Formats: sequence, structure tokens, C-alpha cells
Amino acid sequence: MTVSDRPSIPMSDLKPNRRTVLAGLGAMAVPTALSAPAHAQAKLAPPNLISAGKMVMSINPTLPPLQFVDDKGVLQGMRVELGNEIAKKLGLTPEYIRIEFAAMVPGLAAKRWDMINTGIFWTEERSKLMYMVPYERAAISFMVSKGNPFNINKWEDMAGRSVGVELGGIEEKRTREVDEMLKKEGKKGLDIRTFNNFSEAFQALRARQVDAATSIDATAMYWQTRGDFTRAVSGLFPQIATFAFANKSLADAVVGALNDLRKEGIYDKLFDSYGVLKIEESTFAIKGPGPA
Repeated sequence: MTVSDRPSIPMSDLKPNRRTVLAGLGAMAVPTALSAPAHAQAKLAPPNLISAGKMVMSINPTLPPLQFVDDKGVLQGMRVELGNEIAKKLGLTPEYIRIEFAAMVPGLAAKRWDMINTGIFWTEERSKLMYMVPYERAAISFMVSKGNPFNINKWEDMAGRSVGVELGGIEEKRTREVDEMLKKEGKKGLDIRTFNNFSEAFQALRARQVDAATSIDATAMYWQTRGDFTRAVSGLFPQIATFAFANKSLADAVVGALNDLRKEGIYDKLFDSYGVLKIEESTFAIKGPGPA
């Protein structure tokens, strides 16, 4: 099976609200329907997995073209396809749980899913909480209304603007760093407004409730190409995106699967088809110490 003909994975339309995220993880996670059964013999089993024969991944599908739900309710995107290929290599059936980003790390620690598959950015702090495997490079963009009515061309032009961003992600952290940078320059800071997910932030921008919204470069370019928004500022804070695990045996197995996919040309073909930047290292590996 090639990258282009893999089956898509349907998913539930249910999602938690912010109160649910902050209150706890008990009733939040909504699993998608399973993809086609894996054909190879499973290379891992419990306790290295939470459920025999499955690879359960958390995802927040609000970042097209990397992770999103199409108009037929089907989960799509580069990260979904890559997750499917990894599961196939391990002889496992992929299952996706749609969840807000703020719940992903606690849910991983609570063994509600095996892997975070949402392009979680690597930080030293995070690398001490879980096993992180870099696989993608990305940077931050600010999107504005179509036509760029405020004539924003660099981060300094963001002074005094309201910005919508997903709660709890690296995008929020970077947006707050820009706020601090502006204030150090003697300029007015940002009016930062957090949302449960990127979709809500983008909807606020579309409704002119905020002046800009923060996202990763690939998503900002996707929306600009569609004609919805203008990518006013891009390439800020370039860094690596990772898969994250609580179980080291699973993390090691995924490293092996990724290295196999690269040798077979599947990794390069997939990333090239989406215009996503690959990691600079020649081989995949866990980065950081992992949990103490």
C-alpha cells in the first residue's frame, strides 16, 4: 500500500469544552472508529501498549493540512497518514482519540493513549516528562484577515493587536514571547486571547473578533492558499515537532519504524507531498532523557 492509497479513518464529532479539559480527563476522550486491521504480527503488547493489537493516538484535528476532519467527517492529514504507516510497521491497528491539546500530556501519563500525535514541539522541560521523538520541523506564523488590512509584515507590526491562540500549546508560549519582545522594544504588547483549539481561534479571526491568530507555518499557508486568511508573519521560532510516549519500549519501536519508513522512501514522499520540512538528522532517535 502506498502513501496515497491508505484508508482514511472516520471519527466522532464530539469534543470537550474548556471546562471539561480543566476539570479532568474522565469523560473527554472520544475514540475514532478503527482503521483497517493491521496485517503484520504485532511487535508489541501490553504493558507496552494500553490495549492489545492497537496503537491509540491522541490528536486535535484542527490544523489542516497536517491534521483535520474533511467535509465528510473523515480524519485526514500528513500526521494521520504517518501515524497509520507507523502502526502498520508495528503490526498494530491505529486508533485516534480527538482531544484538546491541554489534556494530552496528562492523558499520556494516565495511560489513556499510547502516543501523542499532534506535532508537539520539543522542549527540554517536556523531554523530562515523556519520551519525545522528533520527526518534523516547523515554525510559527501570524495569520490576519484576507488582504492584511492592518499592513502587518513583521512581528514588530503586531504591537497592540489582539491575537487568538490555542490554549496550552507552544504557539501560546511563543505568542507570549512576542508580547514580551514588543514590550522590551517600548511598544504596546499583545492582547492574547486563548481558545480551546485552533478552529475556535481561526473562527474568531474570521469573525473579526481578533486581529490575528497564531498557527504553524504549514497551516497558515494552507489557509492563505484557500483564500481565507493572509499569512502576514512567518518563520518565527523554528523548532522540531515530535511524537511523545510514556513507554520507552514503544518509543524505541516507533524510532525503528520511522527509520524503516525513511529507508523505504515513504517518509520523504509523504513530507514532500505536503511541503513539510523534514528533520535534519539522518536517523530518528529519542531526544532528551525521558521520565525520571
